[in-house]
Amino acid sequence: MNVIIRRETPADHRAVEELTREAFWAFWEPDQILCNEHLLVHRLRSVSSFVPELDFVAELDGRIVGHIIYTKSKIVDNAGKAYETLTFGPLSVLPEYQNNGIGQKLMKHSFEEARRLGHRAVLIFGHPDYYPRAGFLRASAFGVVTSDGNTLDAFMVYPLYDGALDGIRGRYHIDPVYEQLTEEDTLEFDKQFPPKAAFIRTPISVLLEQLEPESRNALAETGCQTLEMMTSKSEDEIASQPGMNKEAVEIVRSVLRKHGVRRGKRLARSTLSGVLRLIRCNNM
Repeated sequence: MNVIIRRETPADHRAVEELTREAFWAFWEPDQILCNEHLLVHRLRSVSSFVPELDFVAELDGRIVGHIIYTKSKIVDNAGKAYETLTFGPLSVLPEYQNNGIGQKLMKHSFEEARRLGHRAVLIFGHPDYYPRAGFLRASAFGVVTSDGNTLDAFMVYPLYDGALDGIRGRYHIDPVYEQLTEEDTLEFDKQFPPKAAFIRTPISVLLEQLEPESRNALAETGCQTLEMMTSKSEDEIASQPGMNKEAVEIVRSVLRKHGVRRGKRLARSTLSGVLRLIRCNNM
């Protein structure tokens, strides 16, 4: 697969927003009307934290099939000193091209360029099974917490060079634009795109009915209402639930496969609210 990674141009904007919409259409929150990541990409290009040098598309046979976008973020220590970092997301790949390493290529290329430009580290919120494969580490290992002081498995760091975060501890802050997407704005923006049928989620009952009572109760208590919500939990998290055992974990694995639901392949949303949406069923 001859994938070309290049900088995004203004002529690519609509194609990138369309692919982002496709990539994130399968959302988890039961009460959400539609995804808003395509609106987020649209707005990120105009904020002061946007890093145009790290705005890349993946092109295959002349078609844009993937995209990664960066903004500047920061870690603020207890004395109020700020250390600049990077954040990426959304990271998007068209559904029919996922599982072909395109997201990995976008990350690797952009990391190399970020390192060349002198940036310190990349921090994201993403799936705790998927992103460690690209070299991400738990932010808690570096003494970095979310803006409200939480530690999450989904909050991760990629140091761009050895010792990049030595002596740096504190709270992570991102551009407010990530948290300013209203339902009304999303609905209005989405009118510019072709109508699309709502994503139909698979009820969690198709899994629960195959489990023994103890395991069934353990998963029911997480609050997950669909199989799609289950994918945001790592297998370690599932296995550690009181009442779960190896047989139950294998049943979870089998049911997800049967219904075409993939774990650990979700793309970076980069915000705590995004992780809450992805990991709503976990106490994080």
